[in-house]
Amino acid sequence: MKGLFLDAVDDLAEVCQRVTRPGDPPVAINEQAEIPPADLPRLTAGYDFVFNDHSQMPTEAMRQCQGLKHVIFLGTGARSYMNPEELAELGITVHIIKGYGDTAVAEHTIALMWAAARGIAAMDSGMRQGQWFRTEGMELTGKTIGLLGYGGIGAEVARIAGGSGMKVQAWNRTPKDVPGVIFADLDTVLATSDVLSIHLLLNDETRGFLSRERLGQIKKGAILVNTARGAIVDEAAMIDALRAGDLRHAALDVFATEPLPAGHPLASLPNVTLSAHSAFRTPEASEKLLRMALDIARALG
Repeated sequence: MKGLFLDAVDDLAEVCQRVTRPGDPPVAINEQAEIPPADLPRLTAGYDFVFNDHSQMPTEAMRQCQGLKHVIFLGTGARSYMNPEELAELGITVHIIKGYGDTAVAEHTIALMWAAARGIAAMDSGMRQGQWFRTEGMELTGKTIGLLGYGGIGAEVARIAGGSGMKVQAWNRTPKDVPGVIFADLDTVLATSDVLSIHLLLNDETRGFLSRERLGQIKKGAILVNTARGAIVDEAAMIDALRAGDLRHAALDVFATEPLPAGHPLASLPNVTLSAHSAFRTPEASEKLLRMALDIARALG
């Protein structure tokens, strides 16, 4: 078995080499940020598996990738980049990696929440332009954070938020019982949370989950935080809610189209804080991610 790291950017090539152990299958490194789908058959030729960090893999292009048997996606959001069921029909198995960045994403979620509550980005931008710009913040102690989804990341967010004096409630598709967390129905979480944080995997059931109707159910003046996937939210409806003031603020690490296009409406709204899909990017998380990817490759035999 031999593999290719298809798109090793942001120092991931060095991380992959650092965590490699004797006995791991050989992995060639391609440090190319953008992979045109038409190049996939040429790049993957002769390899049994690939590591994919962020590259689109349309089914028609993958149909030409003769000999490729496995795609190891570096994260949980493979569906944003490929159709796993269609690739399976071609004889290509898609593997995802969970749990490597729970703490990293949770800490970024909390950072975005606090930045939104205190207007940090707006003040920073104003002061860089020579203005003495102040915002009136929201105190979060005693406020309620609602979590949509309660997996590993949601549990870490609950731990940190609860430790800072917030009340924590959550909606989860399967019932759970966790000390310090109130599990409630979706309507209740939407209507009563001062901060709503999304922690759902993207799949056919969750695509567009926060529809215009559900966005309209969110407590007026709430903060929306999304470090999951942009496609979970109706982006146009969210923008309308922000412009109307129904949402106090949106703090976003993920978007319907990435990178965020120049001139996108979200970039011009004062009540939006943006980061570039970087919640999971810490040295600790990256090392764990690549080691787990190598372990999957090693188990393929």
